[in-house]
Amino acid sequence: MIIRALKWTDNAVELLDQTQLPVKTEYLRMTNYLDIADAIRKLKVRGAPAIGIAAAYGLCLAAFEAVAEQKNDFLARLEKASRTLAATRPTAVNLFWALERMKAVLKHEISKPVKEICDILLQEAHAIAREDEEMCRKISGHGAEVLKDGDTVLTHCNTGALATGGMGTALGVIYAAVQQGKKIRVFVDETRPLLQGARLTAFELQQANIDATLICDNMAAFVMKRQKVNAIFVGADRIARNGDTANKIGTYSLAVLAKFHQVPFYVVAPTSTIDLQRASGEEIPIEERKPEEITHGFGRQTAPADIAVYNPAFDITPAELITGIITENGIHRHPFKF
Repeated sequence: MIIRALKWTDNAVELLDQTQLPVKTEYLRMTNYLDIADAIRKLKVRGAPAIGIAAAYGLCLAAFEAVAEQKNDFLARLEKASRTLAATRPTAVNLFWALERMKAVLKHEISKPVKEICDILLQEAHAIAREDEEMCRKISGHGAEVLKDGDTVLTHCNTGALATGGMGTALGVIYAAVQQGKKIRVFVDETRPLLQGARLTAFELQQANIDATLICDNMAAFVMKRQKVNAIFVGADRIARNGDTANKIGTYSLAVLAKFHQVPFYVVAPTSTIDLQRASGEEIPIEERKPEEITHGFGRQTAPADIAVYNPAFDITPAELITGIITENGIHRHPFKF
């Protein structure tokens, strides 16, 4: 693992501001849950697993802020903080999974003194972070099994250490294969409109001295045709019960192209990303973001004023286009049963 997206230090969250990468590596010190909520909303921290960890620690910050209050006021403060954190981004299920897990611990320990509850909540948040690190290790090991020495991989968005509590999911597979001594070449989709591939994945791979080549999103089909691409690995923000997968916009396009070019297409995610309450991708909420991300990307106007804009942050890849879903429990094949 090259770098940590966030960590708890001295009753505060130190969070790497990913909006500044790759130009500047800047850690922000946050002591208020509202700062965490703002960081999630503004993509200073992103990636489904990392968002879940951030939300868990955000709830801890709210608890310690209210440690001197009466229990009823303390509980009301935590409920408000939970709602605020949950409202930041609708698609990544790990956010809600982590908050529900923290609230379940709160409910179980509700009879204890407020100070003790705060400490227990912090231990649970630490456990969520540790478990994600271990899940990344297991996931990466399972995924590396499908790669051979000399393989070329194409990936989309960012799914490495910056997006998780460990070595990553889809990008972790590449790290694990390299650690096994395999020589792997990676094509990195830039990932419009916010360029998580160009800014973050290319940065991670370069830091790890892995052979990486950056391409524009609309070059992927030509790369599959002209270059030997052995597999595509992507992450997931939410996986429905039938295997339909929500991931960064552009993932569905890659899956369609992979089917045509007969390239194996793998989704890589922890089981916490699987939402058994959603029967299919049709039930997954899709976040739509501000038009300015497209019309004024990184501060420069690149489209006519007042043009209508559609800016979904995610799309849904149908299960039948997915070769395998790799979790900490192994490689699941179609038809998917979790």
